[in-house]
Parts: sequence; C-alpha cells; structure tokens
Amino acid sequence: MVAGNSGPQAGVVRGMTPAIERVGVFAPWPELAAYGAELPDLAAELEQLGYGALWASVAQADLGIAEPILGATKEFVFATGIVNIWTESPAELISAFHASPYRDRLLLGIGAGHRERNTGQGYSTPKTAIGEYLDKLTDIPAAQLVLAALGPRMLELAARRTAGAHPYLVVPEHTAAAREILGAGPLLAPEQKVVLETDPATARAIARKRVVPYLGLENYVANFRRFGFGEQDFAEGGSDRLIDALVVWGGEEAITRRVRAHLDAGADQVAVQVLTGDGEPRSAYRALAPALTAL
Repeated sequence: MVAGNSGPQAGVVRGMTPAIERVGVFAPWPELAAYGAELPDLAAELEQLGYGALWASVAQADLGIAEPILGATKEFVFATGIVNIWTESPAELISAFHASPYRDRLLLGIGAGHRERNTGQGYSTPKTAIGEYLDKLTDIPAAQLVLAALGPRMLELAARRTAGAHPYLVVPEHTAAAREILGAGPLLAPEQKVVLETDPATARAIARKRVVPYLGLENYVANFRRFGFGEQDFAEGGSDRLIDALVVWGGEEAITRRVRAHLDAGADQVAVQVLTGDGEPRSAYRALAPALTAL
C-alpha cells in the first residue's frame, strides 16, 4: 500500500493513489499489444495470481490498452512506465484519463526518455521540461502521477510534484538511496528484470540481450556509475558483474530474494519484468506468483 501524506508537498494527496500492492508486473508495450484479444485474459490471470499492477513500458497518451486490462479486472491497477513528454500530447492524456470509466485505477508514469533518442527537442533540460509538462497536467490528480526518476534531482521533483517515482533498471542500492531522497511518504516502485533460469550461460545470454541497448544511453550509464560500475563493466555487452546486478536469474528463491531486497530497501512495490528466450513470460509469472505475492 502507498504510504500516507507525509511527503514533502502537502498538495499531493497520496491517500488517493491507487493501492498497487507489493509486487506488480512490468511488460513492454509491444508485448502487451501482441496479446490482442487475449489481453483481458492475461490481465485477469495476473490479478488472480495476486499481482497488484501491470506497468506498460513507453505508453501512448490515448491509453488505449488500459481499458481492456482494467475492464477485465476488479482492483488491478494499470500503470504507465512511461508516457514520453516529447512525443505524447498532455491534452490527449488528460482527455483519455477523464474518459476512462476506470480512472481511479490508473497510475501514470511520466518521463523524458533518453537524450540520444530525443535530439532537437530540448532534452538538455529534462527536469525543466518535465516540470513544464506537469504544469499542463493539473486536471489529473497528482496522486495518480509518478515520474521515471533515476538521479537525485528528478527524484526530488517526483517527491514534490507527484505521488512518487518509478525507477527503471536499478539495483537495490539505488532503491535505498531513492527512498532516502524521497522521504517516507512518496511512492517508490522500481522495475526489476528477472530470468527464471538456473543455467548461468543461458540466463546471462537472455539478460544481456535486454541490457545491452541501455549501455549506450547516457542517463543509465551515469546511474550505473553512481553505484560502483565502471568502463570495464560497460564493454563487450556488459560484464557478468553488471548483468547479475541488474537482472536476477536463477530459481524462485533467488528471484524472491532480490525482490525482497528492494522491498527491504524501501520500495512500496517492485514491478517484475520476466525475460525469456521465447518472449512468452506467462509460465514464469505463474511459477513465481506464490512466493512473490507472499512478500
């Protein structure tokens, strides 16, 4: 559950933030879209398994996928991780939010994406741009907004202007540092990649394929440096040390231990993203549910 109203800005009534429970699911938007007519069945099963929310990656402002997910569930929360401020209209996002009959179960993650992929759009000042975007979202309750935040300044902004933060591709040490910056009140919901595979070579191959693209993105590399990783960890697809820190692999016990580490470090919810060799994570979500949802 989300903590009360003890955060740094009294205007953010966090008691209105949807209750997302301690473990949720994170999925790439294209992966969700690929389910097509089966998406409501997926959402209903995830809720039945005990997961509290479904986070979609880069989401469109029309929130089109939200309705079949929320329509098939009772208390499940749909969250975006993220709505990109450079490509998505705030007016359209406001309209979609208020048009949804399930808007009390929407949690909108807002973010500035990556400098490398948003050239020519003023990315040099992402904090200012995020603030200006939030200024246009006053018709959406701040308690239903979170920021994709990695560094201290963006985490501070998340605490002041929204319900909290949704950090992506982070280690438990980052969660502890983020909690210290946010304070006791704001929501903290980090994403954690997992591979349900005990063979080291197979597991790391699956993990490395998903991590490699981020090794060319300045904001992620800078964040990895904050937690003790250096040039040797970023070369040749990432060191085993880096891969193992960012993606937990192994059996149910190892994965549960890592998720618990985030929770012990101050996370309110951990959004678990299952990586597989065939791109189909449902069997892993089923296998992991008893242990994860008991945390």
